[in-house]
Amino acid sequence: MTSARPGGLAGFLRAARARARAPADVGERPRRVPGLRREELARAAGVSVEYVTRLEQGRSRNASPEVIDALARALDLGEVEYLHLHDLAFPRRGRRDRRPARRHVHPAALDLLETFDAVSRPALVLGRRLDVLAWNDLASRLAAVDFATVSARARNAARMVLLTPGTDERDDLADRVAALLRFESGRHPDDPLLAELVVELAAGSGAFRRAWARHRVRRHGSGEHTIVHPVVGEVTVTYQALRVEGAPDQTLYVLRAEPHSPSAAALGRLQELRGT
Repeated sequence: MTSARPGGLAGFLRAARARARAPADVGERPRRVPGLRREELARAAGVSVEYVTRLEQGRSRNASPEVIDALARALDLGEVEYLHLHDLAFPRRGRRDRRPARRHVHPAALDLLETFDAVSRPALVLGRRLDVLAWNDLASRLAAVDFATVSARARNAARMVLLTPGTDERDDLADRVAALLRFESGRHPDDPLLAELVVELAAGSGAFRRAWARHRVRRHGSGEHTIVHPVVGEVTVTYQALRVEGAPDQTLYVLRAEPHSPSAAALGRLQELRGT
């Protein structure tokens, strides 16, 4: 059964070791399994093989920050993976995140959404569980969803792109969603709503289930996304994620199409349909 919490550190270490680049030993026979061997990781990190084994089996929970740093260096982790490893090794216990995702969005962020609407930029604010907390008119039109009329539970980007009947099982979307939620699950290990969302997505989407098992992590950033709209057809946009000041669990996404492209023309058509 897929879970957001149990085995997080052990699973991440195993996955990171499998992805790590093995040392190039001259004359060594080809490896049947990619990545670092346990003894290679132990040697590079300056710990015993037995200790690495206990960590990967979830039998040791008292690693020091110095040991975790040594493992991160040996695994050649990037910044986001490094932060996630520390979150898993030293979870922030003592507070229960039983509240629903914060629904209040700062008025300044709401004003920005309207400003982006005026310049043909779809924009929306997502919470840490990828709940759609606020949006402008063009974002709602591009998603072909009247966000104002759907329930707060259904107004979740992960559910919409992975569980809506008729949507394709897109591995790239599943990878992106799983990596974002994996990072947040490390930051908020006691969030039951986040854990429930992960189990629900894994039960309903094979692509998400496979992506979750890979233990990839990422933070909100920039990228490209293609949407097939029922009226204007295929629209490819780039997106940029911006932090909402004073609300660390909220992210403002701003989308744009390449100027003079078919996608920009499609967004223009959606703007023209406003009020019709």
